[in-house]
Amino acid sequence: MQMSDSKEIAAPPAEVYAALLNPEVLKACVPGAQEVNGSVEEGFEASVTQKVGPVKATFKGQVTLSDLIENEKLTITGEGKGGAAGFAKGGAVVSLTPSETGTLLSYEVEAKVGGKLAQLGSRIIDGFAKKMADQFFVNLQTHLAPEEAEEDAGEGEEKKGWFKKITGN
Repeated sequence: MQMSDSKEIAAPPAEVYAALLNPEVLKACVPGAQEVNGSVEEGFEASVTQKVGPVKATFKGQVTLSDLIENEKLTITGEGKGGAAGFAKGGAVVSLTPSETGTLLSYEVEAKVGGKLAQLGSRIIDGFAKKMADQFFVNLQTHLAPEEAEEDAGEGEEKKGWFKKITGN
């Protein structure tokens, strides 16, 4: 699976870069993270519980950071095992560029899954991966600039569920 995207983060590149290297921030931002510990030099150990389609598993794995260019770029490589659910491994190249509103964070991900997860099909896996990435960036934005996240949530019309949108009730 390959995926790439860019997200605008309302914080300067130095703040975003530091947050991506901090295990406490990662634990707060990665959806389903139970624990994240370690260091940039030695790598991180993580435990993440997620449900992908009908498969729910706790993945335990290692994450290493390399090609670190302070406040500009880093490469993340990781592998996690989820017991009978299977495994996931891959990497991401993350680039940070100053922008008018803070930082434009761009990423390119290449990942592989195996076991029961692979049997779900690429459409489910790709959709899940996109949803996880989007939630991570919402969480990162909230962590770095909570007032910006609140303003974004308050813009426009009141959020409605699909039933209310259809019926107007």
